[in-house]
Amino acid sequence: MVETVDVPSSRHWLARLAFVTAAAAVLLVLAVAGLRGSLGLLLVGGIGSAIGLAAAWWFLTHRGVLRWVAGAVVVLAPLVVAVLFARANLIWVVVAFGLLWSAAVAAGRRALAPEHDETPVEYETPPPRRPYLIMNPRSGGGKVERFDLAERARALGAEVYVLDGPAVDVAAVARQAVRDGADLLGVAGGDGTQALVAGIAAEHGLPFLVISAGTRNHFALDLGLDREDPSTCLDALTDGVELRIDLGLIGDRTFVNNASFGAYAAIVQSPAYRDDKVGTTLNLLPEVLTGEHGTHLRLDVDGVTVTGPQAVLISNNPYTADDVAGLGERPRLDGGTLGVLAVSVRGAADAAALISERGRTRAVTVRNTAEAVVDADTPTVPVGVDGESILMPTPVRCAIRPGALRVRVPRHRPGVRPARPELDWTRLRRLALTNRRS
Repeated sequence: MVETVDVPSSRHWLARLAFVTAAAAVLLVLAVAGLRGSLGLLLVGGIGSAIGLAAAWWFLTHRGVLRWVAGAVVVLAPLVVAVLFARANLIWVVVAFGLLWSAAVAAGRRALAPEHDETPVEYETPPPRRPYLIMNPRSGGGKVERFDLAERARALGAEVYVLDGPAVDVAAVARQAVRDGADLLGVAGGDGTQALVAGIAAEHGLPFLVISAGTRNHFALDLGLDREDPSTCLDALTDGVELRIDLGLIGDRTFVNNASFGAYAAIVQSPAYRDDKVGTTLNLLPEVLTGEHGTHLRLDVDGVTVTGPQAVLISNNPYTADDVAGLGERPRLDGGTLGVLAVSVRGAADAAALISERGRTRAVTVRNTAEAVVDADTPTVPVGVDGESILMPTPVRCAIRPGALRVRVPRHRPGVRPARPELDWTRLRRLALTNRRS
């Protein structure tokens, strides 16, 4: 007997609307431009995109005059396509097609969105009696001082240790606090420091407090904390709840966000990177991307081996489907899986092929798994762990520790935005063709 689930009728109508608007977009192009014109439109757009992607690869992998010629092509390719469309009086068709297709995608995603947001379970626990907070006054451009975090925390009964230099052993400070009887550890600083102390808190079964005083605050974002005013994170000391979240493990080191191998890790390893990020990146990219300099990686995940990827990103829980590169959000931190992304682009032809689904599938490997191993042709490999550049012995094993960390967060906080569902046209078709029960 097949179990049926009640689906609101609005979802069926949204699915039908997605197909109607998608069909209208295609029919508009066919009706206005005709079959020959439509094929020409697609051909011009496709060639322009492929040339732009190939030129972008040349810009990244060359220096001097050739780099800047390629950069000019990257800019000019879409402009030439736009001029050709304008001369054929088809700009309005492209705009209308874009609007209709966007409406189809929006309707489809709304139809496939979960009925209820999957929020993490909150646990009621008593407030800490001896909280111990470590604060980095240099992090985030001086947010500790700007928001008076140390004094506010002390007024709430916390013991505060303010780092007075880069040579401080933060792990030793945190371990001493545990020996002295701290019943909560917390950090106001960057994600690298957060990860270090979070690992110690998990080791001793203590709750951990995140104060969003870093620069990007990716960990705080995915916990649903206020990144604009870090002082609100201190509310958790008096009126908070606990979450149980996963931790990533790379070797014997904990990470809360991600570990990156390849291009990014090799670049941030350079001593010149801190003083000139853009210049150093552009100077090192040619050798890093073409394999003339640096390590040659190999990724083993779920029985699949990826040889020679230029970049590998392993995250504590996967990023959203439209943000696998780790630049945005993870909708959950308690899914018990690693997110794995590997990018392998061998040359300009592979870069141009990224416009096709087949090309993207060949160049980009995405997996959700419990364990992954990254090896290299050198004894050690540079790794960016939560933004901190370190050298690790190969092979490097990454794993997930489900529910390893107790995190204390304010009861009232902005929360995490629900993830946009992946647009699955097969599911949409079933939804559009069925009635209320699915």
